[in-house]
Amino acid sequence: MSLNHFFEPRSIAIVGASRKEGKVGYEILAGLLKAGFPGDIFPVNPTSDEILGQKVYPDLKSIGQAPDLAVLVIAAKHVPKVMQDCVDLGIKAVIIIASGFKESGAKGAELEKTVVRIAKNAGIRIIGPNCIGLMVPKQKLNASFGGDLPAAGSIGYFSQSGSLLAAIVDMVGGTHLGFSKLISIGNKADVDELTIIRALGEDPDTKVIAGYLETIADGDAFIRQAERISREKPILLMKAGFTEAGARAASSHTGRLAGAESAYECVFERAGVIRCESIKDQLDFARAFAYQPLPKGTKVAVIANAGGAGIMATDAIERTGLELAQFAPETKDKLTSSEELSRAASINNPIDLLGDALVNRYEFALRTVLDDPNTDTVLILLSPHAMTECAETARAIVRVANENGNKKPILACFLGAGRVAEAVAILREGMIPPYDSPEDAVKAIRVMCRYATWKNRPKRVVKLFNVNRRKVERIIERHSRMQQCEVGEMEAKEILEAYGFVTPQGGVATTPEQAANIAKQIGYPVVLKIWSPDILHKTEVGGVKTNVNSKQEVVDVFDLMMYRIPRKVPDANILGICVEQMCTSGREVILGMNRDPRFGPLMMFGMGGKLVEVLEDVVFYPAPLTANEAREMLVRTKTYDVLKGTPSETGVDIGAIAEALQRLSQLVTEFPQIKEMDINPFVVGREGTTPIAVDAMMTLEPR
Repeated sequence: MSLNHFFEPRSIAIVGASRKEGKVGYEILAGLLKAGFPGDIFPVNPTSDEILGQKVYPDLKSIGQAPDLAVLVIAAKHVPKVMQDCVDLGIKAVIIIASGFKESGAKGAELEKTVVRIAKNAGIRIIGPNCIGLMVPKQKLNASFGGDLPAAGSIGYFSQSGSLLAAIVDMVGGTHLGFSKLISIGNKADVDELTIIRALGEDPDTKVIAGYLETIADGDAFIRQAERISREKPILLMKAGFTEAGARAASSHTGRLAGAESAYECVFERAGVIRCESIKDQLDFARAFAYQPLPKGTKVAVIANAGGAGIMATDAIERTGLELAQFAPETKDKLTSSEELSRAASINNPIDLLGDALVNRYEFALRTVLDDPNTDTVLILLSPHAMTECAETARAIVRVANENGNKKPILACFLGAGRVAEAVAILREGMIPPYDSPEDAVKAIRVMCRYATWKNRPKRVVKLFNVNRRKVERIIERHSRMQQCEVGEMEAKEILEAYGFVTPQGGVATTPEQAANIAKQIGYPVVLKIWSPDILHKTEVGGVKTNVNSKQEVVDVFDLMMYRIPRKVPDANILGICVEQMCTSGREVILGMNRDPRFGPLMMFGMGGKLVEVLEDVVFYPAPLTANEAREMLVRTKTYDVLKGTPSETGVDIGAIAEALQRLSQLVTEFPQIKEMDINPFVVGREGTTPIAVDAMMTLEPR
């Protein structure tokens, strides 16, 4: 069922309408009347005959018809009875304002389940409970107690927090920022963020989707839905309520580093969702997307009447990875030869029109740089000097933008307060987004550019490698039968080998003599590692010795480990000591996966070895990975330049690391039993050499 009964109702019943000003039932009725809702309004209250000039009905059934929408402003305990009345009448859309449901505890949760069951059996959709209602400015519909109806526009907004939605409505009052719909989803008993995102994605009146979330109900569905809709409309979300408890309980490096912050960050990136750090950022970005076209590239032209503001913008542009547009020779000639500009004006980007610049200079400069083929976006800065024509300049900017047909985005920053207030209002009304500082404007440009790049990315193609799935199935089934969640290093390496990884030569010894024979066969130097399914982090108990170079040293290390480690971990089942070929060259990196309970397997890449959790130079991305996504994970690390190589030092095989990430991604996608894993270190050498999975650990989900 669509949400049209919520967004385009012809009639509304308010169950619990009140005569007392300040009561929610009074404010919702008053809000509907003040907004000028053109449909029928049916206040319901058994103790009143008339409220605010409207006839009042004792109950829903006495109305004599089925309203399109019912708003329940009654105590939680009465909601099931009234919901049954809605079923009997055939009402298909209900907003439950009341609190006292699952947010209040177990008893409230059971009450909420009862209400949802009644509604679901009858095909009724519910917004709420524990919400403030909804607003549809175009329909003059204010079925909420969130304040006055804002202007109509193209931004669709939803919020899990009713108070935050009310604050936003108050913040945008008088700013000309318009909304298509505003929905408070509360407890999300039925209509949740996925339902709303889908509805706004299909809504012709909505150009930008924005919202505030505390929880995401279905992570996998969220990724798929948001990714589909982001291809058409930007989604701007604030996400609160992070917790690191799950990360603290993890046994792998990947699990400990994969907190909620990392999970949401990489999932939003995959789905094209723009994460906003604050309400201000969110509204700043929403205004840019709603008012202006997307930039074709990252080159920004800056026009200012003050050198300081231009420098601030330049610094921000360079910090955020954007570029100052390099004007074409004909553009420079036009600026230089024009009588409009002062001879002292700087025609390099940023263009400095000087402090005495009047409207004619701004208009000429704007027209000129818009025509330049190297300009993707124009940022106009104005400081209010004594002679500055603030309002006239704003009108000129709006006029030029309209004549230009909005082919290139134009943003403005009029610094100041009182003297620029009228000009800022003109810009807003003329659909030119104004910002409080050059940095805020540049931040909006950067977000627009990143979204445009995401939209233009190639279609995702996940490569499938030829692997030995049956071998992995047997190992995992054996562990499952034995109720063993920890997979030992040797079995973990067998699994990796089945998926095309190369591991060091070696074997397991149970006596010093066996260890020495294995070392002789594979050649020195070797590594000795304790082999026990109960010891995941061997280094912490002295269970790893590298660079062992002789038979006697092998024997001594073997004896010492077998003496000391049982005393450190007396309950560990020690099966022997692994003797392996030592990798003497290459860079150590880490590949890993942590299965997030909301979003599934999250791949990790970073610099490996002992310092992985000290440096925390890691990147996460949801599986399955494409080749482009695997390479992008590498690029986003701080130490990518070290891997790529420098003039004085040869780099490593980037393609080999990217392929390894894809193979690991295929493994954890095909085997959801794998909860978390590390390959650390994964030693990779120069291009053309074979990377080695030196060490591995893996944990399975409990059966």
